[in-house]
Amino acid sequence: MDSNKTQTKNISPKNTKPLHTPIRYIKGVGPKIAEYLGRLDIVTVEDLLYHLPRRYEDRSKFSPIKEAPIGKYSAIKGEVLTFGVRRSKKGMQVLEVAVGDRSGVIYGVWFNQPFLKKFFKVGQRIVLYGKVERYKKLQMNQPEYEILKENEEAVSIHIGKITPIYPLTQDVNQRFLRNTAKRALDGHINHTDEILPTPIRARNKLVDIRFAIYNIHFPSNFDALNRAYRRIVFDEFFILQVAVALKRSSVKIAMDGLKHELKDEWLDTFKDNLPFELTKGQEKVIREIEQDMVSEKKMNRLLQGDVGSGKTVVAAYAAYLTVKNGHQAAIMVPTEILAEQHYVNLLRLFLPLNMRVELLVSGLSDEAKNQAREGLANGEVDIIIGTHSLIQETVDFKKLGLIVVDEQHKFGVGQRAQLRKKGWNPDVLVMTATPIPRTLALTVYGDLDISTIKEKPTGRREILTYLAQDAERDKVYELIRGELKKGRQAYIVSPRIEGSPESLLKSATEMYEELRSRPFKDFSVGLIHGKMSTEEKEKVMSHFKKGNINILVSTVVIEVGIDVPNATVMVIENAERFG
Repeated sequence: MDSNKTQTKNISPKNTKPLHTPIRYIKGVGPKIAEYLGRLDIVTVEDLLYHLPRRYEDRSKFSPIKEAPIGKYSAIKGEVLTFGVRRSKKGMQVLEVAVGDRSGVIYGVWFNQPFLKKFFKVGQRIVLYGKVERYKKLQMNQPEYEILKENEEAVSIHIGKITPIYPLTQDVNQRFLRNTAKRALDGHINHTDEILPTPIRARNKLVDIRFAIYNIHFPSNFDALNRAYRRIVFDEFFILQVAVALKRSSVKIAMDGLKHELKDEWLDTFKDNLPFELTKGQEKVIREIEQDMVSEKKMNRLLQGDVGSGKTVVAAYAAYLTVKNGHQAAIMVPTEILAEQHYVNLLRLFLPLNMRVELLVSGLSDEAKNQAREGLANGEVDIIIGTHSLIQETVDFKKLGLIVVDEQHKFGVGQRAQLRKKGWNPDVLVMTATPIPRTLALTVYGDLDISTIKEKPTGRREILTYLAQDAERDKVYELIRGELKKGRQAYIVSPRIEGSPESLLKSATEMYEELRSRPFKDFSVGLIHGKMSTEEKEKVMSHFKKGNINILVSTVVIEVGIDVPNATVMVIENAERFG
């Protein structure tokens, strides 16, 4: 057994790029520890070089023992005065090492590690790093230590300089990971290739990659660390942006789309049929959509805007333009109640324009579902609104030209792709009310063009927000009661579904039981949360929308934009828990 180990030790595979060398071949690792490192996604030397510290500790300054601040982490150096193992009252073996300098004495204390005793000798020079505490005497519990050889400086990769602290896993400690990273750097840093052209590095004042990788692990000073960090971050964003650019380029090259005709009177007719005027933001996005749809490339656009900003009417215009050009439009939403809401609103809009709108959700009768599917297949249905039902194999379109996905983050990539396959490169418009910074949106949705509606339609009441303390709860309930007496409804949102003994937060279920039994016992109180089935949630929301429930106690599952105009007040419990 031992001879076999000797044969394989530190022999890396032939024809392997140095950075791709399996981590097991680094001195001190081996097969077993390589398994542990695999939990950290460290499989090769390159993986270890890019396993970056999560923070750093400044251990470069040594404090005289007498001046070491209580409760703070400090590095001290001195001489071993005494050491020994004793048994505590709880039966633990405690190793105590007394370390002294000219200013005083401090004790290094290790619990249940008596084997460490063999490493210490009276008179040794030693460095300790840990939290300084006083229990009758100065001590450090479980400190990191470095025993210095004769004439050796009190500096190592562990103590005496800026020290990296890595993300760990079970069976791997900081000391081992630092030692292994140092060996990997010393043996392989010169094999690291520079990916950035010299002009880009010069223009952005970036250090070379070898300096960056070495100093991100073992910085010589904080300036070197900052420069290394800046280079590593730049590389990550540079590679990401190149990937995004290539993705956008490939999409535009590969995706020929439907080229639509555009007539001025169509938009005029659409606007004349609306019971309100479009905002400038809506007009701007409509022009962007028109430009997409008259081009030969398929539309891939993300439309973001707050709840109530008017995204749906913009999507309706895209559907209208699609139908006017002889194609069908599909609008996919995450819940049946939201689908029904869109269906009612769009039916009212498109009926005077002689366009047939249908609904397809699982809650419909078989006859209604078959009628909708048949209309899609023969082209009689112009616009279909539905949930996941739209991606079923039994649903076929005669000429699908536009896909609108509402609250797109509620659907997987595969689900959206399944719907796209039901037409020939249909235009795609995805919508979200979740605010996404433009730079992040460009990164996450690199293949999409981005439109944003910022203002609300005219005539909408201003939303008033108040901060109330728990002592003012009775006043808040009185406000709710006043709205309920006017025939209005209310939301009460809690960050938790159920309570727990260690939590001081009121859960949704606790709020529900409390409200229906005491302050609002004369009103109908409903409860909705994420552990309920889809059918249960749909049923509760339907009752609330119809006015059968006066107060809806909820977790964040109400986030998908259900339109309940009669709900005029919302109480958010523990608002600091929400974004």
